[in-house]
Amino acid sequence: MKKYISIVTILAVLVSSCAKKLDLLPQQSVAEEVALSSDANVKKVLNGAYDAISSGNLYGGNVFLFSELLAANDEIRWEGTFNQPREVWLKSMLTTNSFVRDIWLNAYTTINISNNILSAINVVNTADQNRVKGEALFIRAAMYFELVKFYAKPYSAGSVTTAPGVPLVLTPTRGIDQSSFVPRSTVEQVYTQILADLNEAEGLLPNTNTVYATKPAAAALLSRVYLQMERFGDARDAANRAITVATANGKSLAGTYAAAFNNSANSVEYLFAIQVSAQDGANNMHLYWSIPAYGGRDGDVSIQASHLALYSAGDARLALFYVGAGDTRSGKWQQQYKVLPIIRLAEMYLTRAEANFRAGTTVGDSPLNDVNRIRNRAGLTSLGAVTLANILAERKLELAHEGHAVHDLKRLRLSADGFAYNANEMVLPIPQREIDASAGTLVQNDGY
Repeated sequence: MKKYISIVTILAVLVSSCAKKLDLLPQQSVAEEVALSSDANVKKVLNGAYDAISSGNLYGGNVFLFSELLAANDEIRWEGTFNQPREVWLKSMLTTNSFVRDIWLNAYTTINISNNILSAINVVNTADQNRVKGEALFIRAAMYFELVKFYAKPYSAGSVTTAPGVPLVLTPTRGIDQSSFVPRSTVEQVYTQILADLNEAEGLLPNTNTVYATKPAAAALLSRVYLQMERFGDARDAANRAITVATANGKSLAGTYAAAFNNSANSVEYLFAIQVSAQDGANNMHLYWSIPAYGGRDGDVSIQASHLALYSAGDARLALFYVGAGDTRSGKWQQQYKVLPIIRLAEMYLTRAEANFRAGTTVGDSPLNDVNRIRNRAGLTSLGAVTLANILAERKLELAHEGHAVHDLKRLRLSADGFAYNANEMVLPIPQREIDASAGTLVQNDGY
């Protein structure tokens, strides 16, 4: 029986690259022996994985939008007409929320593409096998990290060896049978798999790789995972590796804070970013956070006075906000068709500072120096001494509205809009579509 891989991106790249007439296959399907038959085709499938991860539902914006809306705390408001993000902002999500559904579906589609690549790594040219495998592992780990953060209770809530996480699927799905109905692994099992994928990816990836995943990007993502797990020594070391390798290969903080955003090509500060142009790529952060004057919607997200009050006078980060369409907006996402930064070098300095402070160490540099380099770039004077509160305040201001809000809130055990960090309302529901199709194997989250 012929097997098919149901991935629209694979079909698209193969059809566009082949001049000869092809046998017509089912829509959104391509025969396995075609897609994974050669070095060139597997690499095209890898390009499809990057296309999938850049979906507007994933790193194209919605996972960052949802993080900010869940942690709004009256610092931002959803002003838009779409009910689905409003439900997230109000912490009253329905199991039929189409945005919640599509994050799940797109993440698992991306994971399946990665699994297909990993299953065919032996047909890749020997010289490229490590890189291709590392990129596929990086992408799979990134998606599982987003899924477990949104659809499961936070690691900080405890009971990680019994709390339901998300289904772990580590082999290609090319047809639906009884083996396709996979139950939810525990939170601990999902994090263990993410760490395994990223540690292997870091060892396989090159130091530089144009706009694709690199060794510093894998180390940086590892630092995020370890920070969620409160493994501060490991978070420190991973962030330090990311900084060391990245800066040795030409990366640095952008000259000004504003220069880290609205770029048509990767900034010197980006460790990983989604490429966006008028021809390709999604940037839903621009779509929802900008205004019609710059190609956005109607200004769906507005910045409130309580957030602006957190900045000191003269802070370049405050100066990046602007007034338009009747309210204050984030200048980070003002311009259309600009690269969407996913991991910035500035984050790594702040992670290293926090982790070093908590561990009482100075690996790579002191917490004071790391915080001051971020403050100085923002036009602020250096601190003479630093506290944990100083570090966390700098992190909040430096990374504001970039998708970190709810994940930092949960690991720090804070609350949002009256909801505790571990409240049922702070977790997205498993999409009803998946519950209905799971033959009883998927258990819904508490409260839904």
